[in-house]
Amino acid sequence: MIFYFSGTGNSLYAAKNIAQHTNEELVSIAAAENTGNTCNEYTLKDNEIIGFVHPIYSWGPPRIVLEFIKKLKLNNYQGNYAFSIATCGGNIGNTMKVMMDTLSKKDIKLDSGFSITMPNNFIIMGDVDSKEAATQKLTAADETLSYINQVIERRETGEFRVEKGILPWLLTGIINPMFNKKAIDPTKFHANDNCTGCGTCEKVCNRNNITVDGKPQWGERCTLCLACIHYCPVKAVQYGKATENKGRYTNPNVRINEIINRK
Repeated sequence: MIFYFSGTGNSLYAAKNIAQHTNEELVSIAAAENTGNTCNEYTLKDNEIIGFVHPIYSWGPPRIVLEFIKKLKLNNYQGNYAFSIATCGGNIGNTMKVMMDTLSKKDIKLDSGFSITMPNNFIIMGDVDSKEAATQKLTAADETLSYINQVIERRETGEFRVEKGILPWLLTGIINPMFNKKAIDPTKFHANDNCTGCGTCEKVCNRNNITVDGKPQWGERCTLCLACIHYCPVKAVQYGKATENKGRYTNPNVRINEIINRK
């Protein structure tokens, strides 16, 4: 069973790749959290693997992923092999330690963990990669996924191949909490005069947080995944002035219907 969370498709692409090689079921974390259930309950088959695939938000797992795990109940769990994959623009800090600690509180042991560098999509800071750089990252990501699939197939434990970056304790221990507390501000989202009211932003929103009545309006449940920005067909959606005149990116191997249907 592969649990995944994805905004612009990078993590969904990785999750699909793993699921295809392992013949495991894909389960959307966003869909589970949008039900409002107080318990995320699943029944494992004997020897079924458990995977968590998600992006990195300021050197830590998205809060929605951690909230999902805190409510997770796995029936028939018998020490099943578990792994985590973090897609990122460069490095992930101490994300794997956060995942390990969060899972351990549910008596789930994290056996292996990996980071995969993907094209940048967090255009609130910086910009998207050039097409050439994005293509190179996606090619390298496929190679990394091939290696990960081999590790999973062999059920190797203690295999943690991640790019932590410099001072990971600072990145994840201090900067990430500040990001979660202060950086996510849905009031900064708006649609400019290019907006046609097509409703794409509402359809791709991970948290059902957008309603379109002429122009989109944002609620308070934002995860800052930026799907609404990147999937807008006319580049109307902006986050303050930070995203103006910047590129847009969605994973070329993921169809928009896959993003919409994963809710």
